[in-house]
Amino acid sequence: MTKPNDDLEAVRTVVQALEPFDSKDRDRIIRWSREKLGMGSVTTQGALSGAPAGAAHGSTTKADTAGTAPVAAIVGGTDLRSFVLAKSPKNNNHLAAVVAYYYHFEAPHAERREYISKEDLIDACRKADRERPARPAQVLVNAYGSGLLDKGERGQYRLNSVGENLVAMVLPEGNDSTSRATAPRSRKTKAKKKVGTTKKPTTRTKKPMSKS
Repeated sequence: MTKPNDDLEAVRTVVQALEPFDSKDRDRIIRWSREKLGMGSVTTQGALSGAPAGAAHGSTTKADTAGTAPVAAIVGGTDLRSFVLAKSPKNNNHLAAVVAYYYHFEAPHAERREYISKEDLIDACRKADRERPARPAQVLVNAYGSGLLDKGERGQYRLNSVGENLVAMVLPEGNDSTSRATAPRSRKTKAKKKVGTTKKPTTRTKKPMSKS
């Protein structure tokens, strides 16, 4: 007889696994887990609380009275300029990943989207007072070639797991923790000692001469 699934035991297992991590890391782990399970990311207040947005404050909407409980999007997020300055990308490929990450995870919910284009890159440079690339579209192509973005429709690119790890874990570069984590390991070649085989000298013993 198979043991029935215990949802409370599953909760305890998840909590124990997340306890060693800080809040930001927990959010990312949960988000990746939901995506792995095909559940999508949580972007609404109702999905987080399990109740309609207005129910928590005792307010109602027309949709509530009609029998449909709408879920209000969370108002929040940071601005693009602050995020780009905080991550301080060192090259245009990293900038493309930062912009894609911002619109996927950090932007106000009404502005969030999966794909970015060269116009988003130009806008980020303008707002963050960065020098505009001579060929913004080529920057996205290069970031795709570097494995930081995935290609969508013509001129559209989206963040992938490699680019997400770069922005979330590595940038800004130069921190002690990230520099240690990303510093390339020096390859030390150990010289192999050649062990030669030494031949033992052969000693010849003279036979005593027989007396006639």
